[in-house]
Amino acid sequence: MELVSFVTEIITPPKDESFLEKIKKSELTLQDHDVVAISSKIVSIWQGRCVPHARDQKDELIKKEADWYLERDQSPEGAVIHTIKNNVLLPGAGVDPFGGWYVLLPEKPKETAEELLAWFKKTYRMEHLYLVITDSKSAPLRRGVVGYAVSWAGFEPLFDNRHRKDLLGHESGGSQVNVPDSIAAAAVLAMGEANEQTPLVRMRGVPYVSEKRAKREARFNEYLVSKEEDIYAPLLKAPWKKGTSGK
Repeated sequence: MELVSFVTEIITPPKDESFLEKIKKSELTLQDHDVVAISSKIVSIWQGRCVPHARDQKDELIKKEADWYLERDQSPEGAVIHTIKNNVLLPGAGVDPFGGWYVLLPEKPKETAEELLAWFKKTYRMEHLYLVITDSKSAPLRRGVVGYAVSWAGFEPLFDNRHRKDLLGHESGGSQVNVPDSIAAAAVLAMGEANEQTPLVRMRGVPYVSEKRAKREARFNEYLVSKEEDIYAPLLKAPWKKGTSGK
């Protein structure tokens, strides 16, 4: 698998309507079956999802953005506000500082991913492309952040290993590969986390993305899982409060 990051002109808050033109000016080239990974921050700035520091206190902004949140005093030494946002457990509902602004997560992430994928296909004249919008977050019991998929388009998010045999000829068990987050983790490592100015990554030779869509009759085949049904449900029994964005 090959990953190449690309420099773009700086995407500037609070809203940068030249975002797509700046991508076209980059040295990005594409082939059929490439994956385009793109930082959620620049997608959000394109959408105008930026709030000046002075307008809202960060904690209140996080609570507005969260689907569910825990009060700050629920984390050790009040380090973060834990939230659930778009079915992802992450600190701070994805509210990140950038210059004098707080950048929020993209609006309608699935629809946005589909829109961007259509633009890349049309602009680069490719029929078979795939796209992931990335961000990064911390993981329980680990220091540091790792990439995850805010959203994706063009491919099936689960690759099913449940009926495959292992190297000794036995059923391999019940695992399914989380394809969007796997792609995002690799892409974010290539993008960097500071001032690299490479929010765009081309990935070539990525496994699973061209697989045919799996059948999804049973709820156990769905990509998203409720916090009540999750295997980590015992660890999620906390006094969650519904945020303004909570469904």
